[in-house]
Amino acid sequence: MVIEIDFNSDEAIYVQLMNQIIMGIATSRLQEGDPLPSVRQLADTIGINMHTVNKAYSLLRQEGFVTIDRRRGAIIAIDVDKMKALEEMKQNLMVALARGYCKNISRAEVHDLIDEIFDEYGIE
Repeated sequence: MVIEIDFNSDEAIYVQLMNQIIMGIATSRLQEGDPLPSVRQLADTIGINMHTVNKAYSLLRQEGFVTIDRRRGAIIAIDVDKMKALEEMKQNLMVALARGYCKNISRAEVHDLIDEIFDEYGIE
């Protein structure tokens, strides 16, 4: 998996790293059980601090995207708690939809955008 960090972005590096791993899972580039690079290895490859990678991995673990084992490292392990995931998604969507509403984005445009994203993931 190739991780690309935009060092000029206003978005924190650990957030960019997390988002790219989540997108890798959503697009099936990363599968349940796949190991992620060690903290040191990924930090060296990208050219960032090990603490930044560790923070991203820890947050991914808290959100149920990975498990962390001292011997095996970080492993993709998707949380099966669907109700919790739906509630978190609802909260995030409420804010995103409110922002769109303030910018006069219509319901039809939102539906089209969601369909486009689901098509990218290959989801029916």
